[in-house]
Amino acid sequence: MKVYIITGASGDIGRAIAVKLAQEGHRLTLCGNHNREALARLSQTISQVGSSALLFTGDLSEEASAKEVIRMTLEHYGRIDGLINSVGAASLGLFTDLSTDDWNKLMNANLNSVFQMCHAAVPSMVCRRQGTILNISSVWGVRGASCEVAYSAAKGGLNLLTRALAKELALSNINVNALALGMVKTKMNAMLSEEEQASIAEEIPAGRITTPEEVADMVSLLLQSPSYLTGQIIGFDGGWF
Repeated sequence: MKVYIITGASGDIGRAIAVKLAQEGHRLTLCGNHNREALARLSQTISQVGSSALLFTGDLSEEASAKEVIRMTLEHYGRIDGLINSVGAASLGLFTDLSTDDWNKLMNANLNSVFQMCHAAVPSMVCRRQGTILNISSVWGVRGASCEVAYSAAKGGLNLLTRALAKELALSNINVNALALGMVKTKMNAMLSEEEQASIAEEIPAGRITTPEEVADMVSLLLQSPSYLTGQIIGFDGGWF
């Protein structure tokens, strides 16, 4: 039984990861930006499968919020075995229509929150000389996407943060990886019409869009991988790229 912190737990992917890890018997801290009701419902689901969860709502791109998550987790559970950064936000539109405020919001959600959470969590992992950090990224962080410049840039930064941090923490037996997702059936992708999603599915060799539950299954496998697997951006896109 391990202790995992999951950010973005009120979203579709974060929720699926939380349920999967709860079913495996792990103890959790679930973080969301503002949807406390969604976290409460998730906590009830987790209780029904015999696990337990702490809840936190706040902006994790702020240093104080990230430090509070780590403090409460260590105080309640005594340790942190893993951090899963699943926060994600996207927008679709022309670069010329992108405001500075839009840019900053996407950077805060997709990159700055990861920096703050890692910065707060790493010291306790280094003290124990063990831990795992898994960042949920995107294929657009590798290839870039038209009309998603800020999102692509943030996920690209996340990928390099992953690679660099992995090198720095390897001797402390802490592995750091990212899972670069393709198209997933989530509310975030609901901005695309059914026709647009069907067109994308036709481009994917697997012939379909994946589900949050499949992503959660992959996360579970990665959390069980040997610590020698580190510094990797692992594609999970049905062969799309």
